Amino acid sequence: MICELAERSEGVRIIIATVKSWNIERAKALQKQYAGVHDIVVYTSKEEFTLENVRDFNPNYIFMPHWSYLVSDEITDNWACVVFHMTDLPYGRGGSPLQNLIVRGHKETKISAIQVTKKLDGGPVYMKRPLSLAGSAQEIFVRCADIVFQEMIPLLLSEKMTPKPQEGEPVVFKRRKPEEGQITSDMELDKIYDYIRMLDAEGYPRAYMEFGGYRLEFENAGLSADGQELSARVVFRKGTEA
Repeated sequence: MICELAERSEGVRIIIATVKSWNIERAKALQKQYAGVHDIVVYTSKEEFTLENVRDFNPNYIFMPHWSYLVSDEITDNWACVVFHMTDLPYGRGGSPLQNLIVRGHKETKISAIQVTKKLDGGPVYMKRPLSLAGSAQEIFVRCADIVFQEMIPLLLSEKMTPKPQEGEPVVFKRRKPEEGQITSDMELDKIYDYIRMLDAEGYPRAYMEFGGYRLEFENAGLSADGQELSARVVFRKGTEA
């Protein structure tokens, strides 16, 4: 098992595997930033991120910010794989971390850079950085990407780090389903606001409510300072299936 990131300041080979536009944009910017120093490839699909391609490239590090697919043990056991999880691990292991944090009332969290192991989100921690949960999911993800690509990855590349085991009792989140984004008539405005904003990002099913034969989907929410008025963009869709 790979246990630490080697101390190398130049000439390393790096794979960045990610599927979200905000991370892809920053990964390509990192390629340009380190041109002539580090050899960086960016994988944006599971068809690219294969054992054969990884073996051929033979990276020193594999960084996986917001990667949505399983990675084979043959990769994680033989190369230094790092994920960036949006909770203060071991609190919040598991799926839908952003949405689970917001529905629990959290205003701040931490990004945990961890070594990938067979235990889901249970690997040792290289570092943590604070992250505000204000704004829409899209805004939070972009804020997270800035920290990961401008601070955390450069630090991992420049310093020798031995990850430390997670401490404390794990709290495991369950991946939320699209139907759990339904807004109901008994919700207070602040909760409705949270439901809308926590799902307002590229690739996520929007918060919704049923209205006769229509599904109303919400985005771009704003809550007044006194919490008495909420505005949002709404789309009416025929049919009520999630």
